[in-house]
Amino acid sequence: MSENLYTGLQWLPAAPDDFNALCKALAHNSSPGPAIQALAKHALDETGLARLGRAILREERPLAPLTPFRLGVIGNGTLDLLVPALVASAARHGLRLECIQADYSVTTQEALDPGSRINAARPDAVLLASDYRGLPLRFTSGAGEDAEIADAMAHLGAMRDGVRRHCGAVCIVQTLAPPPESLFGSFDRIVPGTPRRIVEGVNRALADSIAGTPDLLLDVAALAETVGLDSWHSPAQWNLAKLAFADRCLPVYADHVARLLAAMRGRSRKCLILDLDNTLWGGVIGDDGLEGIKLAQGDASGEAYLAVQQMALALRRRGIVLAVSSKNTDDIARRPFREHPEMLLKEEHFAVFQANWNDKATNITAIAEELSLGLDAMVFLDDNPVERGLVRRMLPQVAVPELPDDPALYARTLAAAGYFESIAFSDEDRQRAEMYQSNARRIALQKQAGDLDAYLASLRMEIGFAPFDRLGRARISQLINKSNQFNLTTRRYSEADVAAAEEDPSVFTLQVRLSDSFGDNGMISVVICRPAGPSSWEIDTWLMSCRVLGRQVETMVLREILSQARKHDISRLIGIYQPTERNDLVRDHYKKLGFSPVSEDHGATVWEIAADTDIPAAPMSVRHASLEPA
Repeated sequence: MSENLYTGLQWLPAAPDDFNALCKALAHNSSPGPAIQALAKHALDETGLARLGRAILREERPLAPLTPFRLGVIGNGTLDLLVPALVASAARHGLRLECIQADYSVTTQEALDPGSRINAARPDAVLLASDYRGLPLRFTSGAGEDAEIADAMAHLGAMRDGVRRHCGAVCIVQTLAPPPESLFGSFDRIVPGTPRRIVEGVNRALADSIAGTPDLLLDVAALAETVGLDSWHSPAQWNLAKLAFADRCLPVYADHVARLLAAMRGRSRKCLILDLDNTLWGGVIGDDGLEGIKLAQGDASGEAYLAVQQMALALRRRGIVLAVSSKNTDDIARRPFREHPEMLLKEEHFAVFQANWNDKATNITAIAEELSLGLDAMVFLDDNPVERGLVRRMLPQVAVPELPDDPALYARTLAAAGYFESIAFSDEDRQRAEMYQSNARRIALQKQAGDLDAYLASLRMEIGFAPFDRLGRARISQLINKSNQFNLTTRRYSEADVAAAEEDPSVFTLQVRLSDSFGDNGMISVVICRPAGPSSWEIDTWLMSCRVLGRQVETMVLREILSQARKHDISRLIGIYQPTERNDLVRDHYKKLGFSPVSEDHGATVWEIAADTDIPAAPMSVRHASLEPA
């Protein structure tokens, strides 16, 4: 690898030779969205990103399947080069990005003025792209270090408060990349007031200030240090054009921003599917046998494959689901997991184990179906470029990282790709892998049982209903913002919005949990109902986890909503289905539950049901927290 893994985006395939011509052809494409996303999924340098970004910005037509996202950008450097790169990188992650940028060097004023361009546009998020040169930092060696950090935090805090107050958007706040120049050498970390200590102090304070708020952190300091501070900062480009970082770092910076925006829309990946031969161990288990595969401490090649296993285990501990797709005989493929003393991964770490002679695309599709996950939740790791190319062509929704020739770099490349970007981390996130694994066992049991009613009864399900509360607020907001398939309206709400609904006595809220004989499924559904006239509720939001499909949970949720509606003297319930590219799954949701169609407007279908409708109970017990009318 001659180019830096990170600045070269080397987990992505190289751009095609006719990339420029393909960008020009977008203007004549009757459905340009898929073509734009396909082009964006290549390793584009700053020139390629600018070309594709400008092509997207010229488009006035719908760009499905790209999801709209409005981003305000405020920074103390030049933003003109940044915007096209952000737009093209966002397309790589499934977003059609509209950027509203502040004028050059207008930072605090843009945030504090309620009528500013950004505040008036009411974006989904605002990126505060400040670096250390845009903050009141003097770097005067002495005892004023704490005061300088406090001044910088007050400056950033005022911007965040202004954005939150005037447009209600989430702020994405950058940490600061420290300058590479030192004053005292290694002694810089000891002497108060040095740039290194002050910048590190601001970064610590920023991270602390983000915790527990709806705002997000973009860790530019970590990215710059990974790339190399000398490579990140270009004094010549700052002096000439006020570029906050070297232009060759633009692709990786833009990709990190786009990952964060995608995570806000629930587009982070949830499942890692692993090939076996020459991916988890060196060699071919069917040919080399248990003793012949490379997988051992003290062996350079063997340790490279152990690093991949360590990465997979670490991902599983944070909730990423693991699966296997291998062209192999099943019992031979399982031997290393059962018998090799150096194997870190075991069979029980995998939710699905597909070892057969089917093509990888067929196996990955089967894994997605068994886990009740979309293909766009999948990452496929395979050393074989032919298999990677097949999956990319057959299943373009699946993320397939390019891998280098050296297995020692496999784990680093997977981590660098950032497929599993997170904006929150809860106990339920930590348990997600176990939840999906339990769900796969439920499906296997259902296939054996045959009789659906008998199967559901055997699960001994218990459903729990409670109104929104402070403890559940972060998880509720997370579900609202990441649920796409079983989501009737796909309206997005921040934690502040969730808190407002929670405290509004006219709004009915419901968080739903489910447990069964296999374990706790956690929070699996969220409902918000708002007044729609003197005796009607409109279901503003109804979403559910796809893990619980086919278990009659939606029937029990509707029973609960209707029961609470009657207690609040509500006689009619109104449901709206707003179609998107990803929620066709629930097109007939209200019809199946007994609602009657009322109207159709701009593609949205309106349904209604009387509050006194009797809905038969499903085979599960019910427990309640306080849900009495206020």
